[in-house]
Amino acid sequence: MKWRTYPADVLPLWVAEMDVPLAEPVVRAVTEALALGDTGYPAGTAYAEALAGFAEKRWGWDGLAVERTAIVPDVMLGVVEMLKLVTGHGDPVVVNSPVYPPFYQFIEHMDRQVLEAPLGADLRIDLDALEDAFRQAVTGGRRAAYLLCSPHNPTGTVHTADELAAVAALADRYGVRVIADEIHAPLTLPGADFVPYLSVPGGERGLSLMSASKAWNLAGLKAALAIAGPAAAADLARLPEEVGHGPSHVGVIAHTAALAEGTAWLDALLTGLDANRRLLTGLLAEHLPALSYRPGEATYLAWLDCRGLGLGEDPAQVFLERGRVALNSGIPFGTGGTGHVRLNLATSPEVITEGVRRMAAALA
Repeated sequence: MKWRTYPADVLPLWVAEMDVPLAEPVVRAVTEALALGDTGYPAGTAYAEALAGFAEKRWGWDGLAVERTAIVPDVMLGVVEMLKLVTGHGDPVVVNSPVYPPFYQFIEHMDRQVLEAPLGADLRIDLDALEDAFRQAVTGGRRAAYLLCSPHNPTGTVHTADELAAVAALADRYGVRVIADEIHAPLTLPGADFVPYLSVPGGERGLSLMSASKAWNLAGLKAALAIAGPAAAADLARLPEEVGHGPSHVGVIAHTAALAEGTAWLDALLTGLDANRRLLTGLLAEHLPALSYRPGEATYLAWLDCRGLGLGEDPAQVFLERGRVALNSGIPFGTGGTGHVRLNLATSPEVITEGVRRMAAALA
């Protein structure tokens, strides 16, 4: 999709897919499965066990209980299933805009109401805005959920333990159920520490979705895990059995190998992404000084404020038409997205350099 959606003369720096060779343990595990003809239905808890081991080593979190997990097809379909467990038709779901566009699409498609609590000017959670949204969400005794993006896409913000504890306290006060999309958690860059939502005080009633797909570039091998806090175990237990039929068995094998054996590859990747982040910062300062960029602490996505360039509400369209470089338009990310673009820096330094050159040429 990344390289084939646009004509050949367009440089793609958009969809969240990396230009990297796969981790060798993943290739080996999938190749062995195919050689065995092991391409049936998924079973067992190896994926959850691998994630629990990774979480303990990586984040110092020993609270991921395998018995409180379930395999789901992917993170967004898992989000849908978790929302079905804790909300009903027409109920509100709070999101922090600007945020990953499928949040809006999936919530609305399942007949829930999106309620925005925009991020603050510092691109962090605005607790006052969040409380206002929670208060509005539960008006009239309605059930409500909060879909937390952690780390945040598109800004790359890593929420602190104090911020997440404050979120949990607000959710408890208003009776709002928290569902955390933590797919980018392994992609936390040097200088920041990821904190699992279920690990903070008050997070016991939360539900989380995690996957190896973003960090190890496995989007085409579908598999994710739903994880329940101790006080949400009964909710997860109500997940229909057929949901577990959706993930790819080969996907589960790949994700398990990534988490169990792919940490050296991940560390090398993070080093490269950090270098690309610094490269992009320098290139933008040199060639597009009127563009504002606050480097993220996680993900391989850069959220660029182009309002100072005078390109109108949708600068991505201008960069595409005049510069032949494809970026994500900020508009589908909701309130706060107008005049912004999202750039994917998970590619070679040469591609990033050429991408910025084309962006600058679009202004000529």
